[in-house]
Amino acid sequence: MEAERLLREITDYCRRAGLAESTFGRLAVNDGKFVNRLREGGRITTTTCDRVRSYIAGGASTPASPPPAVAPAPARHAAPASVAAQDRNFRFFDNRQKYLLFVSTCSEKAVVASRVAMELANIHPRPPAVRIFDAGVGDGTVLTRVMRAMHHRFPTMPFYIVGKEISLEDVRLALEKMPDRFFEHPATVLVMTNLYYREAPWLVPSSLTAASGLEWHELALTGTSGHEFEEQITALAPFLAEHWRAHVSPASGNPVYERPAVLVVYREDHRFLLDPILPRRGGTQADYDLVIASQPYRARASLEFKAARVIAPLARSLGRGGRLLAIHSHGHDPGLEILQGMWPGENPFQHDRHQMLRAVKDALGPAARELNFNAYADARSLFRYDMHTLPTEISSSIGTSTLFAAWNAAVYVGQIEDARLEDAIRHGRYLQVTSDVLQQHGGLWFLDESYVISRRRD
Repeated sequence: MEAERLLREITDYCRRAGLAESTFGRLAVNDGKFVNRLREGGRITTTTCDRVRSYIAGGASTPASPPPAVAPAPARHAAPASVAAQDRNFRFFDNRQKYLLFVSTCSEKAVVASRVAMELANIHPRPPAVRIFDAGVGDGTVLTRVMRAMHHRFPTMPFYIVGKEISLEDVRLALEKMPDRFFEHPATVLVMTNLYYREAPWLVPSSLTAASGLEWHELALTGTSGHEFEEQITALAPFLAEHWRAHVSPASGNPVYERPAVLVVYREDHRFLLDPILPRRGGTQADYDLVIASQPYRARASLEFKAARVIAPLARSLGRGGRLLAIHSHGHDPGLEILQGMWPGENPFQHDRHQMLRAVKDALGPAARELNFNAYADARSLFRYDMHTLPTEISSSIGTSTLFAAWNAAVYVGQIEDARLEDAIRHGRYLQVTSDVLQQHGGLWFLDESYVISRRRD
């Protein structure tokens, strides 16, 4: 509790003073990563706490940070500035411009979807439905590709699909892709929720206060065409704008819901068939056949946080024979070389799959006996995705737009905070570093790492 109070005091001070958190850490305790460590649960001594409060009480003036040399143009469909941008130094994952540019210039979404589709051959669904949980829907690109693969493999089985997503903009983008899925596979129940990892698989908030305020909305699609479904899904915009709101937790720095919400979408003409699998307010069965956990945590988060707060709850939601596929960035690729060219020794990817699985076992305790933990060999676990470039783009003179896209992809995957990015842009060397790496490798590519946790069938 003392650490949370101190963190709130720091964030309030930084907002008033217009100060980056990394700068505050350097000025107050000579540690630019102090605030991040505090946010991730790091312990501090009484002496350090007194130093921080003395600095805040003293109101030491600091020069305002100059603007970046190159201000990014707003993306056409970029979201408004987030709450995080107002509260502190625009955290990495809250920057929609970086995210949208990365998604449109790199193949990670398609490659991840192909890896997830491979797991469909290993699941053994039981009546009344194939049950899937997506632990981070994002813009829906991976989920819709997986749903196509599901229809191909299980064309006559009902689908029960739950997707967790805190971002209003991503929920809108994901739902925009769904009308054709309901047309091709009418026996589908799609659930979207903003609940926490420990709550979302069961659709039940953990606190009584949150449960009493749960917003539960069902949309029974009428008609038989994708166009009709699209009109009804688009009409959800006012509901989403009102109920899919988030703010930043002063303790963790992560976005959290203001009000828990569950949205259930299905086709009215298939309600009779789908009635046994429609979720009911107050709690529903989990028992998932497949849990998709693609980039569900920040690479720099503590191992204990990743294991106990993210992966362990998802593993508990598996049904008999169910499989959890987790994917995170691996490093050891040209993208990391770009970062290390700017910041020698930089390595955001501190925990590999072996460490993750050991930590998840510890977090689960006796419940781990019912599960299998599969790290696999590198040949199966690691996979590569690329930045899209034409064969003629990587030459002795690389276009500026290609360099900007490559730099953006590298800092996005590496989760470099904005304060350091501003310093790098002011010095101007980042484009040359990026160009050198692209020419050395003939392009830009990244490695992701996967692991599987499965529940025994017997």
